[in-house]
Amino acid sequence: MSDLETAANDLEEAATNDPEAPADGLGTVMSAPEALIEVPAVEPGTAGPPCAYARLRAEQPVVKAQLPNGETGWLISRYADVRAAFADPRLERPLLSAWPPREGDDAPPPCLPTFLEMTGEHHERVRRTVLPLFGRRRLEFMGPRIRAMAEELLDEMVAGAPDHTADLISAYVEPLPLRVLCETVGLPHEDRDLYLPHTLTLLSASGLSMEEVLAALYALQDYASELISRKEQEGGGEDYVHLLLTESRRPGSELTRDDVVSFVVTMLMAGYKTNMQHTGNALFTLLTHPDQLRRLQEEPAGIGTAVEELLRYIPLMNAINILVAKEDFTLHGQHIRAGDAVVPVPASANRDPEAFADPDRLDLTRSPNAHVAFGHGPHTCTGGHLTRLQLATAVQVLLERLPGIELAVPAESVPWDETTPLRAPARLPVRW
Repeated sequence: MSDLETAANDLEEAATNDPEAPADGLGTVMSAPEALIEVPAVEPGTAGPPCAYARLRAEQPVVKAQLPNGETGWLISRYADVRAAFADPRLERPLLSAWPPREGDDAPPPCLPTFLEMTGEHHERVRRTVLPLFGRRRLEFMGPRIRAMAEELLDEMVAGAPDHTADLISAYVEPLPLRVLCETVGLPHEDRDLYLPHTLTLLSASGLSMEEVLAALYALQDYASELISRKEQEGGGEDYVHLLLTESRRPGSELTRDDVVSFVVTMLMAGYKTNMQHTGNALFTLLTHPDQLRRLQEEPAGIGTAVEELLRYIPLMNAINILVAKEDFTLHGQHIRAGDAVVPVPASANRDPEAFADPDRLDLTRSPNAHVAFGHGPHTCTGGHLTRLQLATAVQVLLERLPGIELAVPAESVPWDETTPLRAPARLPVRW
């Protein structure tokens, strides 16, 4: 999914003398402009982050790059800068359907903003209402249900594998996030051929034309509105859509029906493919780090810490977070003008040696672990805790049920799905 955001700071004379001075926000230092580069590519057969970010962090922490859709943007690769960019109140998120901007007759009709794009009072109002759905009490309610789904999928996998070998992706990793999404949000599983193609299109939005992006957004928005009409006729329920609809009807509610439509679209964009591919990458990583896997099996209480490290170590996405500057500012010597795209890269930030000791080493006991996999600041991913619960459950149930699981082929022969920026194994042959 392309995340559209902005970065802005005033030029301050006091900061121009020390290009490396730390700052609470985005710092200001002048120097010669940088040449245009290509966005670093992920190495084949890996989830990333691209190795080239190590050099960029050291030599070009802010550099102008050619984006996949033909636009240009400033890549931000250091942890401190990425974290500051996400949290800076002077940064806004333009609509996915309105960037890059068009003028006159070429300007597209507006789509409803997703939760990722809402700003100001609207964002605060909706976030206040939605956050309790992802709080501790709700997750305690969902935990046993997610575990039951995982156990059912493993039962089916084992029953269909008399030789004790199977493809973990098709049998377990791919269906689990969709079942969780349908159960929590209230999406009909039988409608998956209607909504999944559009969600997969939007994951590649940074490389698509505006017409393709808009077509997918409008289709998802129409589907969500039609689904909500069905839910309105059904009456009460325990899924998120029913709960939000009930809230929207309450006198004095801060939530509108359009906000519920936006919620469904947001969950479709963020809740399926990203979780599926990150889970596949996490299981591949554990299976290729047998010492770490064995420690987790011996100390299952460490699953929470392990999940945070898997989120840091494996990108949820690579360079697809786009911000747009509201005003001129400079950062590490680069003069960024109002309207320029700025691209903070969490995948690079989470491997910054200034923030994490030995960052390229997987350490399932790493603590503290203040990664930025879910962003930072007011737009920190609302569903982050649900993602954590889903990943922890998927790992725990697999290791409990199949403690002897291992790759059935050499790691280097595992085929990869490299059709979107979210790279992951296409198949994961295992035996137990």
